[in-house]
Amino acid sequence: MARVFVITGPSGVGKGTLIRGLMERHRELQLSVSATTRAPRPGERDGVDYHFLDREEFERRVDAGEFVEHADYAGRSYGTLRSELEGRVRAGAPVVLEIEVQGARQVRSSVPDAVQVFIAPPSLQALRTRLIGRGTDDPEEVERRLRVAAEELEAQPEFAHVVVNDRLQDALEQLTAVVADELEGRGTTLEAQPGKATTK
Repeated sequence: MARVFVITGPSGVGKGTLIRGLMERHRELQLSVSATTRAPRPGERDGVDYHFLDREEFERRVDAGEFVEHADYAGRSYGTLRSELEGRVRAGAPVVLEIEVQGARQVRSSVPDAVQVFIAPPSLQALRTRLIGRGTDDPEEVERRLRVAAEELEAQPEFAHVVVNDRLQDALEQLTAVVADELEGRGTTLEAQPGKATTK
């Protein structure tokens, strides 16, 4: 069975940037493209960055049981299509899921062998700075995402691996080490420090 890696954490914490770096280092990894009801951001492509669905189509697929996991986040819906995940796993490719914390919990139940990694910011203030600097959300949306993030950060003890994204390069090194160890059947044992992975 191919390994499934779940990468989760608050919006704006840098999950996408870390995953891109990870996949450059581990080219055997394949990214499962999530579905969402949010509108595309500039430069995003349907079927590449996300499967962009309207609310009616998303709910139709939920009712049809087409999602491995799905969750609402800051007023939008996100989910992993069963066809996306199962097709890649059947082909023997290790798969990366970039999903919300609610979705990660669902995957934990349906795919208990999945390797779950929580990406955390060094602080909520640092996350606020990143969200504002990203320039993709208005101030009201930033505050809404921060409220959700504060709740999500309390979920860290649920995850076997936690990487604090303080310095991007350090965080990427730690995430890469977690994935390499899991692919090779080893576990990591690192102290909890900014930019370091922790394993239970």
